[in-house]
Amino acid sequence: MKRLFDITLSFIGLLVLSPVILVVYFLIRKKLGTPVFFKQLRPGLNGKSFEMIKFRTMRDALDSDGNPLPDSERMTSFGSFLRASSLDELPELWNVLKGDMSLVGPRPLLMQYLPLYTNEQKRRHDVRPGVTGWAQINGRNSLSWEEKFKLDVWYVDNRTLWLDIRILFLTVKKVLIKEGISQENNATMEAFTGSIDHHNSIDK
Repeated sequence: MKRLFDITLSFIGLLVLSPVILVVYFLIRKKLGTPVFFKQLRPGLNGKSFEMIKFRTMRDALDSDGNPLPDSERMTSFGSFLRASSLDELPELWNVLKGDMSLVGPRPLLMQYLPLYTNEQKRRHDVRPGVTGWAQINGRNSLSWEEKFKLDVWYVDNRTLWLDIRILFLTVKKVLIKEGISQENNATMEAFTGSIDHHNSIDK
């Protein structure tokens, strides 16, 4: 039922929002240049990698050594608008239609985080990652990593179709009031370096 729900809504979403997607595409091409899309390998169901696609929100900017500048320095006001409005997430509907993602589930993070999770945190990969999720409507990037992972695992244990519908409606509300978009002093959120429990288990 969840997969049928995902296929139906993502297909309708791509059709209905296609004019918006085209406008955003051309605006990014004009303001930020190419590539328009940001593609990156992310862990999906059971930690298996897939290529996630989003709209690009940052400019190419390098330091004197040729290394990319910090995200906060590469983020433009236009890019911030795309993130605040979640318009940068629209291409992920294609990932949902393909089956890489679900409309609702734990957000797909970085591949390099996989070895840093505790066994409990790894359970967030027992379901497909989502365009939005329980953590996103309960604080998004204003949460600590540990808080976010607890909410992710709670969703894994309590997921229902009705919960998904509730999360989708609340996501629209969160987007409209632009709440929890970024963490203080970060363009989005600081990098995850592992939980205290994980580091303690390694030390032992």
